Amino acid sequence: MANARKARPVTIGKSSRRAKRRSSAGPSGAPSEQQLPVEPAAEAESIGRVLIAARLAAGMTVDQVSAGTRVRVPIVHAIEDDDFSRCGGDFYARGHIRSIARAVGADGEWLVARYDAAHGGAPGARRATRLLDTGPIKVNDHRRPNWTAAMTVAILVVVVLIGYNLFAGKPSRPTAGSPRSTTAPAASQSSAVQPPAPAPSTAASSAGAIAAAPADKVTVKLVAEKDTSWVSATDSTGKSLFQNNLDQGTDQTFTDPKQIKLVIGNAAAVHVYVNGKDLGPAGADGQVVHLTYTPGDPQAG
Repeated sequence: MANARKARPVTIGKSSRRAKRRSSAGPSGAPSEQQLPVEPAAEAESIGRVLIAARLAAGMTVDQVSAGTRVRVPIVHAIEDDDFSRCGGDFYARGHIRSIARAVGADGEWLVARYDAAHGGAPGARRATRLLDTGPIKVNDHRRPNWTAAMTVAILVVVVLIGYNLFAGKPSRPTAGSPRSTTAPAASQSSAVQPPAPAPSTAASSAGAIAAAPADKVTVKLVAEKDTSWVSATDSTGKSLFQNNLDQGTDQTFTDPKQIKLVIGNAAAVHVYVNGKDLGPAGADGQVVHLTYTPGDPQAG
């Protein structure tokens, strides 16, 4: 009909909504378990907080964690602050997290999984790429030069020439009637009479190597005499000069216009020479020491 009224949308009043609530309720009038509101789970602690708590529980310092994992101290601080930008990428960040977690007794795989979840997921396996050229294999053109055979011939020629030169350069043995030369035995006899020069001692050579150090700079030389020790050295700008194990019998020398900072893991194993002066061992056996030297007197900072 032309004058027919338009159908109005049916609204559900409060009574209808109450009826629906009663129909969804259980026998006792309480709402069913499926309609109970779900409280959101509490946010878990960050990776850095978990590592800090584990390190404090293990009674370790950041320097001890760095010495045990070979992860630099600034990077350990950054990871504990949940700053992974200094790790150099996701691959190195996962490795640092595993190493630090292993050192402090935390679950490294769980922390890495949390890192992957927050940074786009773990790297997946790459799919095999399809070859662009799927046509038949082309037969080599015999008109082209055979470079393999040419190289083989050239190598054989070089070997023959070297063998000929070696054979032609050997001194011929004297025959029964030929006179023997007396110059060579006299030279060998004179060389045998001369005693060998004594080798300089390690301490004397170490002190002499830095005795001529410039007065306006600080020069530090470390010599691992008794055992191996972990050593970290930085200059006045904070740049890392050395961060590795100093094996027994090896040495390292550092120079800077202002100062040199050192962290030595096994102080008794390292002999210290500063500005041409012998300071002896850096400390006691197994002691971790922090040292700072300037162009003035070699006093530990």
